[in-house]
Amino acid sequence: MINKVILVGNLGADPEVRTLENGTKVAKLSVATNENYQDKSGEWKKLTEWHNVVAWRGLAERAENYLKKGGMVYVEGKLTTRKWQDQNGNDRYSTDVVARIMRSLERRESTGGGSQSNFPSVSDEFPVSKLETNGKATTTAPSSTVAEDDDLPF
Repeated sequence: MINKVILVGNLGADPEVRTLENGTKVAKLSVATNENYQDKSGEWKKLTEWHNVVAWRGLAERAENYLKKGGMVYVEGKLTTRKWQDQNGNDRYSTDVVARIMRSLERRESTGGGSQSNFPSVSDEFPVSKLETNGKATTTAPSSTVAEDDDLPF
């Protein structure tokens, strides 16, 4: 099964970041994507969709430090739906994109030296997982090969 979302859009506001009781940071972002189309009369229309994005831990911290309202961002993640109750006790549902990869698509000012970015790089794209091996924690990241790309169902 696949649950994957890719968005390229603009931030509707600065990220809202909070720190949970256990110290974990979480950021909420509102991302707008636009689609242009011609209606039956030949007039061009713009359709804007708004997406709720949630980023955790390191991505939340980077979003807080480097993303600003209006900036263009690339987000890759998965869809999640949560159920909650409104003031009248009615069940409500919200669909969010939980970010796994996030990159600012804004140009950065050069500061004289080489290109330096504090936003996620390729090394940040795959989260490091901890595996228990004989009581010792080791870290591994998935490797990317061309053969893996060929296994896509489309």
